[in-house]
Amino acid sequence: MNLEQLRSFVEVARFGNFTRAAEELYLAQPSLSRQIAALEHDLGAELFHRARGGSTLTTAGESLLPLARRMLADAESVRRELAELAGLERGRVRLGATPTLCISLVAEVLSAFHAEHPGIELHLSEQGSRRLLDELASGELDLALITTSDAATAERFTVTPLLVEELVVISSAGAPPVTTRDTIELADVAALPQIVFSSSYDLRSATDAAFRAAGLTPDVVLEGAEMDAVLRFVERGLGVAIVPAMVLIDRPGLRSVRLGAPAPALDRPALERTISVARPADVASTAAVEVMRHTITASATAFAARAGQTMRLAGEGPR
Repeated sequence: MNLEQLRSFVEVARFGNFTRAAEELYLAQPSLSRQIAALEHDLGAELFHRARGGSTLTTAGESLLPLARRMLADAESVRRELAELAGLERGRVRLGATPTLCISLVAEVLSAFHAEHPGIELHLSEQGSRRLLDELASGELDLALITTSDAATAERFTVTPLLVEELVVISSAGAPPVTTRDTIELADVAALPQIVFSSSYDLRSATDAAFRAAGLTPDVVLEGAEMDAVLRFVERGLGVAIVPAMVLIDRPGLRSVRLGAPAPALDRPALERTISVARPADVASTAAVEVMRHTITASATAFAARAGQTMRLAGEGPR
């Protein structure tokens, strides 16, 4: 069993078709078929059910697939580590982040990292937290900035909390303020015309849950938008939105107001989220990945300082 055979196996499993996999690997199909046959011989088990309509994994193939992906990821990690020993002149970092982080914190992180290490190849995956964790587990990512986690996450990954930030209500800076007070209650927000995110956003799930818990039904004027579109629509005065505080940085066309905490939780914000950096627990980080992790931490610290009361470093008490 060798890496070429494992790579061929993973590609056939991905496409469910030997011809497509051979094209992806720039191999002749007979060569690919020989590699799979040799792998099956070495393991003593058939890995695919072969049929005219395509190939599906056998039980043995399903068991091998996550192991093969991990072995390929480990081999790639070793290759990159050796390439990076000469002062980070070569290498690659694959970072994942949620959409709200990509338009704020991640832009700062990648700019700072590239300025210091222009020879490192950067890849970015913009997905929801759960999808990012799937990509991390399959070896497609080195690091992921996530906003949700659970007990299973802690078992499979090393998760380090970075920031805790409030969700705030934003409106157009060109329109009258939605309130003259320092905070606004969730019940008052529900009565305002609202722009809400796609159901794939973790942020959407959190705000929906908050309204349900308070027995409120928000007045939704537009549903299903992505982050960039939501911010643009709010700037144009179409409605208000509940967003993470960090997206307000360097956006003069928007104003924000903090959410008041409902009783009996008056000592904390009404809604907040924790931003964490996750990495596989069983894979050693390369030098470039470690430098990226430190860059993320430094950028998060700078963001917290700029955001004021609406954001703090994880581990700090409320401001």
